[in-house]
Amino acid sequence: MEHIHNTQKLVVALDIGTTKVCAIAGYRNEYDKIEVVGMGTVVSEGVTRGVVANIDKTVKAIRESIHNAERQCKRDFKIVHVGIAGQHIKSLHHHGLLVRNDYNTEISEQDVEKLIKDMYKLVLPPGDKILHVIPQEFTVDDEQDILDPIGMSGIRLEANFHIITGQITASRNILKCVEKVGLEVADMTLEPIASASAVLSDEEKEAGIALVDIGGGTTDITIFKEGIIRHTAVIPFGGNVITKDIQEGCTVMLDQAEKLKVKFGSALADEIYDNRIITIPGLRGREPKEISEKNLARIIQSRVEEIFDYVFWEIQRSGYDKKLFGGIVLTGGGSLLKHINLLAEYHTGLPARIGEPVEHLAHGYNGVLASPIYSTAVGLLIHSINNMELEDQINYYEKQEENKDTEEPVEEAEVKGGRKIFNKLFTYTKEFFEAQPDTEF
Repeated sequence: MEHIHNTQKLVVALDIGTTKVCAIAGYRNEYDKIEVVGMGTVVSEGVTRGVVANIDKTVKAIRESIHNAERQCKRDFKIVHVGIAGQHIKSLHHHGLLVRNDYNTEISEQDVEKLIKDMYKLVLPPGDKILHVIPQEFTVDDEQDILDPIGMSGIRLEANFHIITGQITASRNILKCVEKVGLEVADMTLEPIASASAVLSDEEKEAGIALVDIGGGTTDITIFKEGIIRHTAVIPFGGNVITKDIQEGCTVMLDQAEKLKVKFGSALADEIYDNRIITIPGLRGREPKEISEKNLARIIQSRVEEIFDYVFWEIQRSGYDKKLFGGIVLTGGGSLLKHINLLAEYHTGLPARIGEPVEHLAHGYNGVLASPIYSTAVGLLIHSINNMELEDQINYYEKQEENKDTEEPVEEAEVKGGRKIFNKLFTYTKEFFEAQPDTEF
């Protein structure tokens, strides 16, 4: 195993969540599957609704999770790929236009690159920064709905972009925490985008699907259609709010409420038939408390319905509510509630399933990783491996172009054209984080 570690590019992903901090290390094997060779999970106490609220506690949790993963891998980590989330994440749509000088020349990658870079010049509210610029479709002169305009001829190149923004302070706090552990941040990825890499198939993204990641502090929504991200949103409710509702509704301690939710909780009260009575020990000699399983389900259902109200409102706001042939995929720790997929179907009218992050994992993976709880961590790992391979591919072709003296072979030209516009997204996101001056920490 040690020999494999040293001959493969090991990638380390770090999921800093509201309920847990998870470090996961792995690489892509020769069968195009992800081998996970180390992971560490620690309870998170310094993060509130996806945002770092206590630097010291978050640093401690990151250090422990990284140490546990390093111990399994038997090697030290230097660079990590980090996820970013939280209720500060916003999205908007913008239209870009480029007027070219010569209609006889083909539209090049540089033309598309200029359009994307122009989006980073948008005026945003104070304290916000663009995290991702995602092309939707292009228009060349009067030809609309083009996914890849490279190689076409035309004067006017237009494009619609989905732009994701976040607060600079939130990203800098994450950077500060990771740097205090002695690690370098390679890049930051929006966590809902990462989760999609782990639990959605290409067919689902093409057909149209809404990924709903119910975490501890927030619920993240990502909508795909025709293989492209069309809409993203963050709802400031998650599993922790359900726990607090149980605590207040049943008048129990917070840890007891969490155990009630995990062991006996159901998102659909009508599915409770035997209606068992759950007995909770009383405080310091007081009488035990008895709670009806059906009443517990009613408390949970009312809050989950509220979350799905927001989810469905975001789906309608995206304009794709009638176009999601794949329905909804639920993932994250909140999706472990019994019958939550049934409630999602009843409440939104869309088919729903639970997404587990195992599709891209190599045979013999740790059974713990099959839980939706690890969708974001596994997704970050997959997304980071894809980005690293993409960067290597770009560097290879740039070197080929520098060294070539004769005309490029047809085979290479076809591969290069197939890289599409999305290749540049990783580079720009990385440039943004590298551009932050050290003095500001």
